Amino acid sequence: MLADNNKLFHRKKILVVFFVCAGLFVLLFGRLVYLCVWRAEHYSALATSLHERERSIKAARGRILDRNGVVLADNKTVCTVSVIYSQIENREQVIEVLCRELELSEEYVRKRVEKYSAMERVKSNVDKSVGDRIREYGLAGVKVDEDYKRYYPYDSLASKALGFTGGDNQGIIGLEVIYDTYLEGTPGQILTVTDAKGIEVESAGERRMEPVAGLDLRISMDLNIQSYATQLAAQALATKEADSVSIVVMNPQNGELLAMVNVPEFDLNNPYELPEGTPEGLSAEETQNLLNGIWRNGCINDTYEPGSTFKVITAAAGLEAGAVTLQSSFSCPGFIVVDDRKIRCHKIAGHGTQDFTHAMMNSCNPALITLGLRLGIDGYYDYFERFGLKKKTGVDLPGEAGTIMHRREDMGNVELATVAFGQSFQITPIQLLTTVSSIINGGRRITPHFGLQAVDREGNVTETFTYPVEEGIVSEQTSATMRGILEMVVSEGSGKNGKVEGFRVGGKTATSQTLPRGSGRYIASFIGFAPAEDPQVIAIAIVNNPQGVYYGGQVAAPIVRQLFENILPYLGVDGAGDVHGDENAQGGQADGQN
Repeated sequence: MLADNNKLFHRKKILVVFFVCAGLFVLLFGRLVYLCVWRAEHYSALATSLHERERSIKAARGRILDRNGVVLADNKTVCTVSVIYSQIENREQVIEVLCRELELSEEYVRKRVEKYSAMERVKSNVDKSVGDRIREYGLAGVKVDEDYKRYYPYDSLASKALGFTGGDNQGIIGLEVIYDTYLEGTPGQILTVTDAKGIEVESAGERRMEPVAGLDLRISMDLNIQSYATQLAAQALATKEADSVSIVVMNPQNGELLAMVNVPEFDLNNPYELPEGTPEGLSAEETQNLLNGIWRNGCINDTYEPGSTFKVITAAAGLEAGAVTLQSSFSCPGFIVVDDRKIRCHKIAGHGTQDFTHAMMNSCNPALITLGLRLGIDGYYDYFERFGLKKKTGVDLPGEAGTIMHRREDMGNVELATVAFGQSFQITPIQLLTTVSSIINGGRRITPHFGLQAVDREGNVTETFTYPVEEGIVSEQTSATMRGILEMVVSEGSGKNGKVEGFRVGGKTATSQTLPRGSGRYIASFIGFAPAEDPQVIAIAIVNNPQGVYYGGQVAAPIVRQLFENILPYLGVDGAGDVHGDENAQGGQADGQN
């Protein structure tokens, strides 16, 4: 009986083990079927990825087009030459060919050819004809991939505004970096299958994921206006032996920038090239600092004391506050005493008694100081902020500098007096141009900008850029009065060298000393607009440290005059102020003579 029970127990135990094993087998078989059938594609892709080598294909960067569709920044097809260690069959032949065709040293090429890595880049930005020759050798392990290099057809033109790209085709400075997300596109890939040793499986071929080109950027710059403004700036730089010359041309009604010039410029196709005469042996840091200075856009990155051009702001604030009228009388004996400070007028003998219009025509320091004192520290500071001078303009370029101004609580009467005629604080040229625009365009503070639209290669507009406009900076009446005053400044006053035959031009000159006072270094400038009754163009010219005669009325005003003589007819503006043609053409020291 006991023996029978033992046999029955063992028999049951065997059956349990059998069913457990059978169950496990069914589960494993089911899992196998699931993996082989339902998940086959997934694991096949994983297996392939383990044996795929990928090479990136750069996307064609979007072009930059001027307002008329002229290409200002384009792409050239170049090649990138790389080597794959595991696939090279004849290393010496590869080294010899690459040294000869790429004009590289044997030491440099050998180091890369003999480096054990998945892929080693030997040289990028190789001329396409050279890349094609290397490809024709059919060298195992040598890969020649087509690539793109940024190309600027006009070399140095508008270099500090357009900017340039780096080796990875991404923007470094200027518009290239601000609009990088629109211009850069999406890279593609070349995928090749390799065996366990890393050798390409020829029968497997290669898969390509094509790149997507970037969008084109259409900007408000006009090639012809930019070219002519650059020519005028270069002439002034040479004839006046100046340190630099800047010119900005803008539509004061909408903020579209037609030109931005900073000479000396640099070659966009060779942005890292140092100027002749650069000392040898500079450290990497010294070299980069030098390049940063070369690339610097003085129109937006640098501040300066504006001098008498800032009297436009003081005058507008006085008119808006009711602190002055055109008939207001001012007396100028050649100086004014503020607290314990004697501040001179540029005319030592003084201007005598004059109304406000003539005070502006004469660029009289005591008259504008008197007006500033009438407004008072708080009143003047309020208008300084109301006009937008304490904030940046929002121009679509990198590195815009802010205004350097006394704090309200630190201002006394002397500081107020010097600010009233444009000294003891600093602003950027683009800030001054924008603020004056708001005073003459009816009181709208516009945003200066280049970007108009992002466009695909078929010409379809994918995005139109819009910019803030702030209303009510000054009243229409104040704006009209200021236009009239500034027209008199040019027609009969200190800005007469900015007069253009057949056109009504308004403007203001300035001659400011740079710090430290008494250094003998001056900045000559002129800001002008036309037609005076309905401004369509405003421009500022700044000549930094001119030699010999340095007065703004004699140095800078003629630059804007010559500019307007050419571009006003080109833009279709007639002497009556109508616009025709292309709808898109839209402390304490006196300044010296102004």
